[in-house]
Amino acid sequence: MKMNKPARKPKAKPYNFSKGVRGKYADRYTGSNVVVLAPDVAASFHDSKSVNDALRAVQHLAKLAGAR
Repeated sequence: MKMNKPARKPKAKPYNFSKGVRGKYADRYTGSNVVVLAPDVAASFHDSKSVNDALRAVQHLAKLAGAR
């Protein structure tokens, strides 16, 4: 018995970037520092304020200990 071939999906049209503008939204990201936390570390913090508070506490303890 001959098996029917599955129907092929139509080929997508290639994207046209000829009218694109390089760096159009780049100024939105100036001054932005993104840090990705490991999942186990991220689970300990509820929001960015709690991360910043913890890092400031570590920074303060390091200064007290004479590090830096």
